[in-house]
Amino acid sequence: MTRRRWLAASVCAALSTLLASSAATCAARADAVQGSQAPQAPLLIDAYGDSTTLGITCHDGHCGPQSQNAVAYLQDALRAHHGDRVQVTNLGVGGTTATQLRDGTGNRRAGPSAGLPWRERLAASPARIVLINYGINEVMQNQTPEQFYTAETTLVKTARALGRQPVLQTSNPMPDNRLNARLAAMAAMTRRVAEEQQVPLVDQFAYISGLPDWKTLMSDGAHPKPQLYRLKAEQDYQVVEPLVRRKLDSMP
Repeated sequence: MTRRRWLAASVCAALSTLLASSAATCAARADAVQGSQAPQAPLLIDAYGDSTTLGITCHDGHCGPQSQNAVAYLQDALRAHHGDRVQVTNLGVGGTTATQLRDGTGNRRAGPSAGLPWRERLAASPARIVLINYGINEVMQNQTPEQFYTAETTLVKTARALGRQPVLQTSNPMPDNRLNARLAAMAAMTRRVAEEQQVPLVDQFAYISGLPDWKTLMSDGAHPKPQLYRLKAEQDYQVVEPLVRRKLDSMP
């Protein structure tokens, strides 16, 4: 082989090696980009509460859960902003109280973990944010505001100890003036817990009480119509969405 032909062969071999190396590098980079774009696990939010969380509405004397409820509206609003990166689960159970959630004595038909005490139930849940909405059944079951305060304080402290972000919600008001006065005392306790424990609060009781003719938005003595559920969800969104944004930004 002449020196010229030897040089030409050497150059071709070097180019082939370089091109193969470049191709491998590009492929590796493509794999890395694809891996970095793998879908993230969604941020989970659990909504605990009574029948007004579940979404009961009454019409012509018949009451039942409706798809048009505050939790569903909140999910829609969060999905519109963040897509499928956020999922909200409705764990409301009619007729229950904060004490029952704490002790695990609520309706066991609400899921396999519904009969567990709060600490065990929450430890088994992957949710990062928990919404807590009680007060009406405390009034109907003649609990004292102090009992309600103790239960909600435990719920909040336990959630924070387990690394969850609790969000307290006061109940919507009730049209009956006598019952509503007692519910106002419960709402005051929820505000007290939120202030003492430094956790976010959605003060639905104060907001709805300030609406003109809010009683026309109630389907009965305790449950909102869908229009009021939507308004409640708008209040929830203002408090919850910034929490969601921060948590999404911190997720790998």
